[in-house]
Amino acid sequence: MPVPLAPYPTPPAPFTVPPNGAQSQLVCSGCRNLLLYPVGATSVCCAVCNAVTPVPPPGTEMAQLVCAGCHTLLMYIRGATSVQCSCCHTVNLAMEANQVAHVNCGNCRMLLMYQYGARSVKCAVCNFVTSVGASPSTIEHKFST
Repeated sequence: MPVPLAPYPTPPAPFTVPPNGAQSQLVCSGCRNLLLYPVGATSVCCAVCNAVTPVPPPGTEMAQLVCAGCHTLLMYIRGATSVQCSCCHTVNLAMEANQVAHVNCGNCRMLLMYQYGARSVKCAVCNFVTSVGASPSTIEHKFST
């Protein structure tokens, strides 16, 4: 008696860009590649590792940072205070733009970012520690008479 063959699976519908061409992006939960997806999608399948990453609900503001441990790009919901890297498990502080300041490295002049209130910041390029806290003895008095 012949065995019936299973029908071939139907090919997936071809990707179509929404009429207005709107796209968004997120980081793959598997391999950490940046994924582009059409607005309205509920999940995205990565073409590299085939991991399915859920899309945050519409209207959720996302932010991104680079992991301090492994330098992987991380995306997180804006307003979070910390983000744990799924690759190296480092817990990264997630600071809003108004919580950070900038200074040039005292050795190589690289622009550095640091959290307000810090007394010093270490340069990742040359490892020089630059003091950033101003004490009364180091404040320059430009308008003294």
